[in-house]
Amino acid sequence: MTVEIRPLRADDRPHWDRLWTAYLAFYETQLPQHIYDSTFQRLLGDDPADFSGLIATLDGQPVGLVHYLFHRHCWRVENTCYLQDLYADPQVRGQGIGRKLIEAVYRAADAHGTQSVYWLTQEFNTNARYLYDKVGEVTPFVKYQRPVE
Repeated sequence: MTVEIRPLRADDRPHWDRLWTAYLAFYETQLPQHIYDSTFQRLLGDDPADFSGLIATLDGQPVGLVHYLFHRHCWRVENTCYLQDLYADPQVRGQGIGRKLIEAVYRAADAHGTQSVYWLTQEFNTNARYLYDKVGEVTPFVKYQRPVE
């Protein structure tokens, strides 16, 4: 089995739609079509403020995705990298797809001149956290957000 991690392309749209929909469903979220359209266009854009996207293929079939963003940080001169979305099809989990996607983001961060990469997950996401404990370190930070009225 051959795993390839590569940049997202315009012709990946149907596969990306399927993978991102499944990712959002895991987090019990649905988004309107215009958000899909906007997000996908931003992932393909060349604005440095936009996200980048990678897709994982297994024997040529798309099975995973990752989205990440470089942004400024008040505590350092170089940018930091936020890994926002990571997803692998359930039938390929445990085969190293998630690890390869994270490592690809690490390489992108290195190429961008930063070693700082961070991400969030829900506390109950134990399967993912099993991997995250191997490729990262948990921090003591707790997330807060503005209440939505």
